[in-house]
Amino acid sequence: MARIYTVISLLLLTLCAKAQDLEYAMELGVMAGPSFYMGDANLNALYTNTTMAAGLMGRYNINPRMALKFDIAYGKVKGDATAGDNKFPATPGQQWTFDNTLVDAGAQYELNFFGYGTGGGYKGHKRLTPYIQAGLGFTYCNDGLTLNIPLGFGIKYKLRPRWNVGIDWTMRFAMSDKLDGIEDPYRMKSGFLKNKDTYSWTMLYISYDLCPKYRKCNNE
Repeated sequence: MARIYTVISLLLLTLCAKAQDLEYAMELGVMAGPSFYMGDANLNALYTNTTMAAGLMGRYNINPRMALKFDIAYGKVKGDATAGDNKFPATPGQQWTFDNTLVDAGAQYELNFFGYGTGGGYKGHKRLTPYIQAGLGFTYCNDGLTLNIPLGFGIKYKLRPRWNVGIDWTMRFAMSDKLDGIEDPYRMKSGFLKNKDTYSWTMLYISYDLCPKYRKCNNE
């Protein structure tokens, strides 16, 4: 009787181990894609004076529905304030064209629409899920450092058990009007987000999972 109980217990443990999804705590990857700027020289046109941005990203997966993403990237803000319909007052010594490099480092909280994973097991995780994100970062540009607030969304896909690909879009609202070198040309007092520079990144990324989480049978 003891032997039968032992055999049954071993079989149940084996089935449980096969049924569970192996999850990973972290991801590391690279990202690159088009970038554009919005500010005094571009009030509302998307993907105008597009440049390229690239960097590194890491993700800490809290659970299949939530994650913290960390990234550091290099990009540009580029434009010509004289090319549009907007007319600026004459300012001695003011440069109206610019091509400034920037470095962005920050973190975003991600909320997946579906539980993200390989799709196996009783949890029914999805290989493909959209997500929304918001966070806080720092921008170094035009010899100045400022805070930025990234807001956006994306789609991620589990290409292989440990490989992920995705597309990630954010608008990054800087707390400065100096990224383009055109600071308050109309001499209007700025508010919290009023009269500030913004830039957007559309990043394609690929990442690799690290640090597996080993779950016990029937453990949520």
